Amino acid sequence: MKRTLTMSILLTVFVVPALAFARPEPAPAIDVRVISDRGGEFPRYRTYPRVRGVGAYYYMEAVRGETYSIEVINRSDRRVGVVIAVDGRNIISGEKSDLKNSERMYIIEPYASNTFEGWRTGMDRTNRFYFTGQSDSYAERVFADASAMGTIAVAAYREKVRELPPVSPSMKSRRSGSHGAGSQSHRDSKNSCEAEDAGTGFGSTTYSPVRLVSFDPEKKIAGKVVLKYEWRSELCRKGIIQCGPGNRFWPDDMGFAPIPHDFRE
Repeated sequence: MKRTLTMSILLTVFVVPALAFARPEPAPAIDVRVISDRGGEFPRYRTYPRVRGVGAYYYMEAVRGETYSIEVINRSDRRVGVVIAVDGRNIISGEKSDLKNSERMYIIEPYASNTFEGWRTGMDRTNRFYFTGQSDSYAERVFADASAMGTIAVAAYREKVRELPPVSPSMKSRRSGSHGAGSQSHRDSKNSCEAEDAGTGFGSTTYSPVRLVSFDPEKKIAGKVVLKYEWRSELCRKGIIQCGPGNRFWPDDMGFAPIPHDFRE
């Protein structure tokens, strides 16, 4: 009885300060999903790097040869401009990206989502994303750049609020946006050897019309998502995912409530 009472007191001392100092974080302006052409979202696993800036960071499993698209969801009530970098290169210009508000960006309407299928190579076409080895990746082949290999990074900037003159009845509202259209599959040969790091290749050409619009972004970043994609063998080695049979003498948790497999923060 004495032992039970002591444990209860210690648990109270441990938990209460954590709850007292917890502050709810503001809802992020965007969410990002990576979608396979086979259907379905690639699973992602939340991680908390020791040194990082603002944003949400995840690990994600890459499947060699799989063609994919990036879906960005605007959860805010204003237009946002999104800078998207794959393997460290801006997917519109191909230039090295630092996710700055001065870079080329796509515009997404309030509470809307857009899907981006590949590298933009013209006003009406893109070349598809697909998972491949580093040596075959677009960043390595064209720019010899492996500084951000195996990453998909998205930064969102809200549109500046401007005071506009009264709108006359004759003026028509203008809407803007961009959406990648079409879906042509590209798959490279399956290779069982995964010694080489994962990267994103320059795949088949698809029809994807866009138009230029006026957009004045805020300086402050409104949302940021970074995904580090790895082959399954590498995720197993790092302990990000559990591979193989479990150990019946080594518990996987401390008796807390289990987290559903389909839970997304």
